[in-house]
Amino acid sequence: MKKVEAIIKPFKLEEVKEALAAVGIQGLTVTEVKGFGRQKGHKELYRGAEYVVEFLPKVKLEIFVTDAVCPKVVDAIVKAASTGRIGDGKIFVYSIEQAIRIRTGETGDVAIS
Repeated sequence: MKKVEAIIKPFKLEEVKEALAAVGIQGLTVTEVKGFGRQKGHKELYRGAEYVVEFLPKVKLEIFVTDAVCPKVVDAIVKAASTGRIGDGKIFVYSIEQAIRIRTGETGDVAIS
């Protein structure tokens, strides 16, 4: 089992969600987060005054999948989230030791499908 964690631009969320649905993903967790990478934020003008926005709004997705589905999920996220510009985000893949569905007590791959 794998945990796929993706940090993407907020306006790409709907496209990514649709791409994940197309590869059979039925559930995901979405969290609104703030952060910065190489772009180090940006400057904005407000009422004639310039100020620096250091932490940019992002969206973090967490998806738990079987090992077989993981490459399709990563590929779908990359294609849907890419704008070709700095700040598109990152994807992290973690190994998961165990998953348990609380309601039924099912474990392993069955618990995440």
